[in-house]
This record gives sequence, C-alpha cells and structure tokens, in this order.
Amino acid sequence: MRILWRNCHITTMANGQYNLIEDAALLTEGGKIAWVGPYSQRPDLPYDEERDLHGKLVTPGLIDCHTHSVFGGNRSQEFEMRLNGATYADIAAAGGGIASTVKATRQASEADLLKSAGRRINALRKDGVTTLEVKSGYGLSFEDERKMLRVIRQLAQNLPLTIYSTCLAAHALPPEYKDRSDDFITEVCENWLPALHNEGLVDAVDAFCEHLAFSVPQVERVFMKAHELGLPIKLHAEQLSLLHGAGLAARHNALSADHLEYLCEDDIVLMAGHGTTAVLLPGAFYFLRETQKPPVSLLRKHHVPMAISSDLNPGTSPVQSLRLMMNMACTLFGLTPEEALAGVTLNAARALGISDKAGSLEAGKEANFVAWEIEHPAELSYWLGGSLSKQVIYQGKEVWND
Repeated sequence: MRILWRNCHITTMANGQYNLIEDAALLTEGGKIAWVGPYSQRPDLPYDEERDLHGKLVTPGLIDCHTHSVFGGNRSQEFEMRLNGATYADIAAAGGGIASTVKATRQASEADLLKSAGRRINALRKDGVTTLEVKSGYGLSFEDERKMLRVIRQLAQNLPLTIYSTCLAAHALPPEYKDRSDDFITEVCENWLPALHNEGLVDAVDAFCEHLAFSVPQVERVFMKAHELGLPIKLHAEQLSLLHGAGLAARHNALSADHLEYLCEDDIVLMAGHGTTAVLLPGAFYFLRETQKPPVSLLRKHHVPMAISSDLNPGTSPVQSLRLMMNMACTLFGLTPEEALAGVTLNAARALGISDKAGSLEAGKEANFVAWEIEHPAELSYWLGGSLSKQVIYQGKEVWND
C-alpha cells in the first residue's frame, strides 16, 4: 500500500542533524519509506491513501539501544534502604543487589516475565520508541538465560516494534560459581553461547567489564567466542573505574561501548578508529548519584557518535521514558537537543548495527516515525515528564495515537 503522509514538518536526522523540512510530506510503500521531501516536490505517482498529519512535527521512531527490560521483581525496597542510610554491604547482607534480581528472575515463569516486561516496554512505546534492544543477564544459569532470551523473542512477536536480543550472560558471577570466575567464563563460552546461538535466540553478545564483574582478559574470551559464532559484540565499560574495556571493545570492532564515565582519550581514539559508538546512560548516572561524567567534549573532538539509552533495569536505572533521558543527557552531560535526538535515532541505530535501515527518514529505510504535536524538535528534550500528543507509525502502520 502506498500512503502519502502530508501537512507536516519533518526532521530527517540524516547525518545526525535536524535537516528540518517545512511543509513536508513522506511517502511510504508497505513498511518502507519511498520518498521524503517538500510537499510541493512530491512524486507524481498514484497513492492508495493520503493521511493528514495536521501540522505535526515528524521525527524518526525513537530507538532505545541498551535495556534490561526483562527481569523478575523490583528493587524499590533497596532504594528506600539506601535513602535511609543503608550501605551497599548492608543491602548485600540482606540479600539485596543483583542477587535479589537473579533470584526473582529465576523464580519467575516465562509468562510472568512476558507480562511484566510487556508493561514496561509499552511505557517506552508510549514515549515514541519503535526499536528496542533487550539484554539477558539476570538468569545466570543456562536455563534461566535461555528463558530470558525466549521471552525477548516472544515480546518481539507480540508487540508492534522491533526488538533485538543481546546475550549478557557475562553480567555477574552467579552464586554457584563463587570465587570461580574463570570457570564461569569457560562455561559461557564453550557451552552457553553456542547452544543459545544455535536456537536462534541471540542477535549480539555483551559483557560487563568492571572490577566487580569480569576482567579484560575474561571479556576478551567472550569476544573471541562471539566472533567465532559470527555475532556482533557490545560492552558495559568504564562505568565505575578505568579498566580500558572500551579500548578492548574497539579493537574487537564492537558496535558500542556503554556507560563510559571513566573513559580516557586513548580509548576514545580507538573507538573513533574502529567505528565503535559511545552509548551514554544518564539514568544510571542520576539514580546512583554519580559525579564522574562521561567525557563528552573528547567524544565530540574525535567524532565518536554518541547514542543515548534508558538502561531500563531494576537496580540502577528504573527508567521508562527515553525522552527523559534526552533531557538528562542535555542537563547532566551537556549535549545539545540536536545531539540528544541523534542519540536516540541515528546514533542509536549505529549502536545496534542497523543504521542502514533505521534511525533517519530516508528513502529505502524502514517506515518507522513519530508525528509529534510540537513546533520544534528541541521540545523533545525540553519537556519533563508527561506524555506528548503523538502518532506512532511502525512499518508504515499507525500503532499508537494519543
């Protein structure tokens, strides 16, 4: 079906810039964009239908490129304990921290996880998200990681948005492997990743490189196995300390390195040279009340693309609004509203390795876009909270209107 979407203004985000087109139109053919430009220059073709967008501002559909949306339980009580003065050791002694999420996720059925994750993802959809990445990493046993990945695939089948599945088995050391982290990495590499990949459950592989998680040599073993399986890689790096995980990720041609508060310039140069996108996660920075900011000026200096994501997870970033992350990226990290919008569109697509088909409004790309009842794209970073009136179009079909 060929549809002309007219009476709108369009910011295409081609090359990561607004490229604002006044009095614009967009032609979709099935689930693809056939043409975009000024209405006066529309193609002389027959249309099956014309849709009036009533002067709205059209952007690409938003892309949330780093989430942990599937998990059991929540950690609101732990949040309250911290605010009442409990230390990390106190919380851990009470069974809190990631161990509590692992326990709750293991106890939850696939149906339970599907239902709770669906609610969270619908909140993101309501905010204009049409593409989402979801990681495993709270099961930490083969069957429970498999369960999480199966749920991610079911979510992709049930909901009108594109969902990519990332295996984050190397997220934390499970209790069964206490003081045996090398043995755990061996198990992940030799058994889990090949089996999960053979079942078609994995689109990419991630790991957590940090002093409280896994070392650079251990992460490199995971990367080597991912390469052997033909899977792209990503990495949680430099969130709490400088271990040069981002440099390792870049040398292995990772799609992205994420968090990056302690990132150094030498590793930024490597990221620039290998095309590795920087994913900034202001929600975790805010929620943990951190003070070390990612080096945005150095990322700009070396032209490393900066993506922004919610990092939706129960422990450090219980975020259900990607637009709020755009505001925080501006107010906390100093990005411009244009950089923030690029961070949740074209650069987020780069972080997922899909910039050839998503992230900007250009002919040949997926027909995923949002028509917002606003006057300028900076408003997406300006308004705090609430829900902006919008129409969400996914693969050429309207899937949300409020």
